[in-house]
Amino acid sequence: MIEVDARGVVEFTQALVRIPSTNDPAKGRSELPAAELVAARMREWGWEPVVYEAAPGRPNVVAVVEGGGGDGPTLMFEGHTDVVTEGDLSTWTVDPFGGEIRDGRLWGRGSADMKSGLAAALYATRALQLAGPFPGRIKVCALADEEGLMIGAHHFVEQGLAADVDGAVVAEPEAGEICAVAKGALRLRVDLTGKMAHGAMPQHGRNPIQAVGTLLVALRGLQEELQGRHPAHEHLGEVYVTPTVVSAGTEEQVNVIPATASVFVDVRTIPGVDHKEVTDTVAALAAADGITAEVTVLVDRPPVDVPLDTPVVAALAAAHRDVTGEDPVYGGVPGSTDGTVLTHWGGVPSVVYGPGGKWIAHQADEYVEVDEIVRCTRVFAETARRFLNGELS
Repeated sequence: MIEVDARGVVEFTQALVRIPSTNDPAKGRSELPAAELVAARMREWGWEPVVYEAAPGRPNVVAVVEGGGGDGPTLMFEGHTDVVTEGDLSTWTVDPFGGEIRDGRLWGRGSADMKSGLAAALYATRALQLAGPFPGRIKVCALADEEGLMIGAHHFVEQGLAADVDGAVVAEPEAGEICAVAKGALRLRVDLTGKMAHGAMPQHGRNPIQAVGTLLVALRGLQEELQGRHPAHEHLGEVYVTPTVVSAGTEEQVNVIPATASVFVDVRTIPGVDHKEVTDTVAALAAADGITAEVTVLVDRPPVDVPLDTPVVAALAAAHRDVTGEDPVYGGVPGSTDGTVLTHWGGVPSVVYGPGGKWIAHQADEYVEVDEIVRCTRVFAETARRFLNGELS
């Protein structure tokens, strides 16, 4: 078994958690300090990280660690440096940016999602490097804005940095599950335009709010139709079509029929669902009763479905078995990750696996088990060794 720096990876996780790396310009916050800490640790080890500006003040950090053992594949470890807001402090029983260790757990925002996973990726790569030469190379990447529009991952792909990557491990918290599938996300804005009129004379207008009601009922029918055509996925569950925002009119003018209304829709898909078909269907459902409709695609992230015999998945499964002594458990990512971008836009087979509970992300009193950080670091190191040496079973 490759020896890892158990104390170092835990302390580095604490240091990352103590940085409030939310994207909040009003509070002077961004990923920058966390990215700088990652780059500094890489330099301490003799690596040569390159910093790319995905957006002003929002850097990606990428280091390539050559194995020195001859030609071979390229493995990517990926994590993100941003975290979601801590929210209402009164809901926390610990300092959200304290990095406290208590009861065998490391507490704080980002502890699970996903600073422990990022730390595990760095320290696993360092452990393999210290263990001796290996073929190929490891590309260690700390990207910005996973919690937003994933501009870091998109920038990484657009810069051609994914072109030489043969497989990627995305270190999101999955409670020990190996997730080679992930749900797709399609977010739509539907703008409905009618004709403004006085509330006392509705016959002179065309009320888009009534079209909103019709559309909301139709969206439920669309969900049922999609679920009928696409049975629930073993790991990802059902297709969902969920209206999340409805806006029209103003409280100050309740006697006015508004000219416009908007509906925002969050569609979560499974493999086999065609996003363009869904978008076109929503547009057709929205246009009725003399109301015009315009559909804007805000986010389009197709589902991920990487076969289990793909080398990066097989290496991870074998490493999990070796380190834990347990058979791998396969699952699915209920949302999307940077792996979605890497796979669909970068052409990189990706798998998601990392320390932390699957459902603890974004909650108050977020935590990760300390033992799980160390165990995952060992799994990552063994995954890299197996993948780069072609030992997949």
